[in-house]
Amino acid sequence: MKLKDKALKIVGKIPKGKVATYSQIAKLAGVKSPRPVGNWLHTHGQPITEVPCHRVVNAKGGLAKNFGAKGKIKTQAKRLRAEGVEVKNFQVDLEKYLYHIPGM
Repeated sequence: MKLKDKALKIVGKIPKGKVATYSQIAKLAGVKSPRPVGNWLHTHGQPITEVPCHRVVNAKGGLAKNFGAKGKIKTQAKRLRAEGVEVKNFQVDLEKYLYHIPGM
């Protein structure tokens, strides 16, 4: 399985109401840097039901300025809020919403 496919599969397992970081996804997928994970998530073209990329944030809980959907960062915030995640100033409280991915 390609690293990209592995990363996208991991993202697909993040439950509603939780977030994961690019670094978490990279580590589990065997990618050395979180940067390619971000690039893959913003260009994958798969349905949100399969790859809920809006649930991935940076290491400080910040939303993606270059979020791939129309509306960019505001769309990511809207999708997270719809799932019950509090977003303040385009930031998520990782202590409260971070998904502790099995295997990490």
